[in-house]
Amino acid sequence: MERFEFIMILLKSPDQLKKLEYVNRLGIEFLDECYEYLKPGVLTVELEDLAYKFCERKQVKSAFYKYQDFPHMVCVSVNTEIIHGFPSTYSVKPGDLISVDFGVIKDGYVSDAAFTKIIGKTSEIAKKLVKTTRSALYEGINKARFGNRINDVSFAIQSCALRMGFDVTRDFVGHGVGFNLHEDPKIPNYVKKDTINWALKPGMALAIEPMFVEGSHEYKISPNGWTVFTLDNKLSAHFEHSIAILESGPVILSKTSLW
Repeated sequence: MERFEFIMILLKSPDQLKKLEYVNRLGIEFLDECYEYLKPGVLTVELEDLAYKFCERKQVKSAFYKYQDFPHMVCVSVNTEIIHGFPSTYSVKPGDLISVDFGVIKDGYVSDAAFTKIIGKTSEIAKKLVKTTRSALYEGINKARFGNRINDVSFAIQSCALRMGFDVTRDFVGHGVGFNLHEDPKIPNYVKKDTINWALKPGMALAIEPMFVEGSHEYKISPNGWTVFTLDNKLSAHFEHSIAILESGPVILSKTSLW
């Protein structure tokens, strides 16, 4: 079992992790730009334009554009949209929850991170949802350390949701990252009995991304084939960081001071 894990998971060397950290800093530079840019009246398609200009300026590629035929450079999900929202002519309103997911590719390395921003004043339940999802991200990261397993991360995230009265998505999960946008291992946001409970090892690079919902975890897919909505039309929030596992513990590669 241990040998199988070693073969399947792409462990990174210290030098590769430094390069991956640099690429993640670039990705976070754009996400921070989006975080500050978002305000009432902004059209979500404006973030697509920002992404195009950013990639051109930094000489990087969007990790999302054309990935499995995804048609945009950035995911922008609004309120009841869980993930994979399309930038559009939607005008951001006070009280909205706007989730932005983005990654870049440079020199063969891939970044991935996401945030949810509250626009102006909103309901107490919306504030609680966003705060809880963000807290779960860091609780999951804290468990992503050498000697633990994937289920330790999943349990920490799921427990955070349940004790605050929320639920987690089932079919959309965190993942390995680095040389490709999605690598092994999968990291569910709940303890899933039929998944491989990988041992966590130094050199792993993981994208941990809790997606919490206000109501039921059941979902529906938009006719566009990508955007995932809550089935009960209740709110959703999404946070994500790419991290590296070292012998000394987890290190956030996509570190930011804004969110």
